[in-house]
Amino acid sequence: MRISIVTPIRLLADGLALHFKATDEFTVVHVSDTLSDLDALLRTEDVGLVLVDTTQIADLEEIRLLALGHPEIVLVALGLRDQRQDVIRCGRAGFSGYVCRDCTADDLVKAMQDAVSGKLSCPEEVSGNLLRALFQGVPAPTLPPISETLTRRETDVMHLISRGYTNKEIARDLKLSVSTVKHHVHNVLDKMHLPRRTHVMRQVREQPWAGT
Repeated sequence: MRISIVTPIRLLADGLALHFKATDEFTVVHVSDTLSDLDALLRTEDVGLVLVDTTQIADLEEIRLLALGHPEIVLVALGLRDQRQDVIRCGRAGFSGYVCRDCTADDLVKAMQDAVSGKLSCPEEVSGNLLRALFQGVPAPTLPPISETLTRRETDVMHLISRGYTNKEIARDLKLSVSTVKHHVHNVLDKMHLPRRTHVMRQVREQPWAGT
């Protein structure tokens, strides 16, 4: 998967790039100092996941706007504190996963894999607090049914999204242009009433009969 790193600390970015170079799963294609640079990049480049250094970049509203503008991108927070309120704020901003400040490089790779698969790993005390917060203050969410209005091609795209494919990988598999795939992804999210492709992964996993 093609990824981008957002951090003003070049040493951190270079170190992560070297670590990912030793794997076949993630490839760093761009490093940005600011979110505005990243936004411009995402308009032209095929990127599946973005790592954001939250120890240096704390404008969650800008991150939220970025997530809304690019719902196909998986966002992972770097250096987040393992505290309930921080996790909730980052979730509301559009992050799909995070790693805390004392995590290892291997922990980061696992968090990225989980985020791409629509999973969230966090300590028991944090997950317990999150569940209590949801019970006490937020109505239980309803799971929207998978739309029966998906075309055959959109259904193909939906299943590839659920397997963690990037737009470029979907285009190669279905022999379509990337721009056509982006159009299908937009339609899938719209018809399924879901904000992000990670939600598609989760819903298809929970409803494996979808689209059959």
